[in-house]
Amino acid sequence: MDSLLKHMVDMTGHRDHTMLDISVIAAVQELGGAVQTRVLNIATIRGQLFVRARAVIRRGSQARMEAHPDQPGAGAPVAASVALKTCLAQRTAQAEWIDADGQRTLWLPIWIGDKADTCLEIIHDAPYNSDTMHIIGGIVSVYRNFQNLLDYSERDSLTGLLNRKTFDDQLAKMLQNAATEALTLPAPQERRRPAEAEKQWLAVIDVDHFKLVNDKFGHLYGDEVLILIANLLHSSFRAHDRVFRFGGEEFVVLLRSTTLEHARRIIDRFRINVSKHHFPQVGTVTVSIGFVSICASDAPVVILGHADQALYYAKSHGRNQTCHYDELISGGLLAPVASNDTAEFF
Repeated sequence: MDSLLKHMVDMTGHRDHTMLDISVIAAVQELGGAVQTRVLNIATIRGQLFVRARAVIRRGSQARMEAHPDQPGAGAPVAASVALKTCLAQRTAQAEWIDADGQRTLWLPIWIGDKADTCLEIIHDAPYNSDTMHIIGGIVSVYRNFQNLLDYSERDSLTGLLNRKTFDDQLAKMLQNAATEALTLPAPQERRRPAEAEKQWLAVIDVDHFKLVNDKFGHLYGDEVLILIANLLHSSFRAHDRVFRFGGEEFVVLLRSTTLEHARRIIDRFRINVSKHHFPQVGTVTVSIGFVSICASDAPVVILGHADQALYYAKSHGRNQTCHYDELISGGLLAPVASNDTAEFF
C-alpha cells in the first residue's frame, strides 16, 4: 500500500505528459506484476485507427519512453486487434484478449468525453482478481483526470497539438539537457563517430497560400485543412518527437537525437505526405519548411530565428520545399543576420 501511495503522489506531482505516462505504467506494472505495460497513442489517419506506444515498462526493467525507428506510418492498425477495435467502437471501459499460451492482454482506453486518444495496455500471465482490477481502475481514473488537466493547459483547442506555451517549456528543457550532456561527454577522440553526428533539431512549418484557402473555401474548410495536417504530423514524425501549433497556419516540430540526413528524411517525408494528401473540397495543399540544429549555447529566439530564415527562403524560392539553415549559409544562399535575444520571430 505504501508503494501504491508513493506512485499516486508521483503521478499527481507531474506537470507534463511524459512523466505522467511513466508514472502510471510504473504504478500499474508494480501493482499487477505484469509482463509489460504500455501507454498507447490512438490516432485516426485517413479514417482508420492506429495505435503507437509512447511509454513502456517490462518486467525487471525501468519505465522509459518508447523509441521508434525512422519509418513511416502511424503504428499498428487497431483493426488487427478485434477486441480493442470493438471496445473503441462501443466506447466500453476495457477489453481483453487471451492468446494460445494463456497470456492475457488488457486494454484500458482513457475516455475523455466520447473520445480516447490514449490507452493503457497490460500484458499479464494470470487473470486479475476484482480487488486488483478495482485498484487499477482507480489509477486509471486519476491518470485520466490529470491528463485532462494537462491537455487543457498544453494543447491547441482546434488541432489537439501542443501549444506555444508548451513549446517554450519543451525547448528550454531540451536546451538544458543538451548543455548537461555537453558537460559530461567524453573527450572528442573518445567519442564514437555515429553518436557525434546526432543532434536535436527544430523545424518550422508554414502552410503555403493558406489565406487563399480561407478566402476561396471559407474558414470551416481552412480549419479542416489544419486538422488534417495535424493528423499527418502525428503519422509522419516519430513518437518521441514533439509537434506544436504556433497559431494560424504555423507549426513547429522538435526532433530528438538524430543525424542531419535522418532529420531531413523525416521532415521531408511529412512535406511529401502533405503534397500527396487529398484535402476535401480544397484538393492539394503544400507546406514549406525551414529547419536548424539546436545548439545548447544559443538562445531560443536565435534558434527560432534561424529556422524562420530558412523557412522564408523556402517560401520565397518556390514553396513546397525543405531548407536547412546551415546549408543555406554555407552555400552563400542566405546571409547570417545578427539576432537580438529579446526579439520575437513569431
